[in-house]
Amino acid sequence: MKANDGFIFNDEQIACLCEVLLRSSDISPLYKLVPTLPERAMKVESVLKARAYLAFHSGSFKDLYKILEENQFTPSSHPSMQSLWTTAHYLEAERMRGRQLGAVGKYRIRRKYPLPRTIWDGEETSYCFKDRSRILLRDWYAKNQYPNPKEKRDLAKQTGLSSTQVSNWFKNRRQRDRTAADLGMFCLEFVCFVLRLYIFYVLY
Repeated sequence: MKANDGFIFNDEQIACLCEVLLRSSDISPLYKLVPTLPERAMKVESVLKARAYLAFHSGSFKDLYKILEENQFTPSSHPSMQSLWTTAHYLEAERMRGRQLGAVGKYRIRRKYPLPRTIWDGEETSYCFKDRSRILLRDWYAKNQYPNPKEKRDLAKQTGLSSTQVSNWFKNRRQRDRTAADLGMFCLEFVCFVLRLYIFYVLY
């Protein structure tokens, strides 16, 4: 039942486990899990995300930057990885200055430390989506996930965003939903797999 390296789960199952733990309110189990993973799993994207989160929460920002700069992430992971990148740079700057950054200070940090292309597709990134804009976009998405060009222009006027930003928001949201649906189905299969292992090894 075990792989050649002695670890019982394959890469897809490891990815599922990491994703489940990343989405929980307590990521402390990741501190125990990640060091036990085989070397072959260290380049699995979900494991890379877990390593990035652990580096961020432990204040190991150099390790975080190294993970984000040296590994390519899929678009569905870009928002969360971008958040780690920018927030870590904000925190470093605040520690050096001994005070919180304002909007101008954060803008200067983003200019000084642009997103690496490994977590950015080159499209314009907005850091100032207002709550009202998000609510409008989410409400529209609930009714129609594929607005036509005219509807996108109307949404741009209502939200104060550009048509490109509106298009990117819908594209990224659809990608995240597809990824979540695929992950949910796989995790269900994974749970069934673990139960079968339990029945085989414990009950028999």
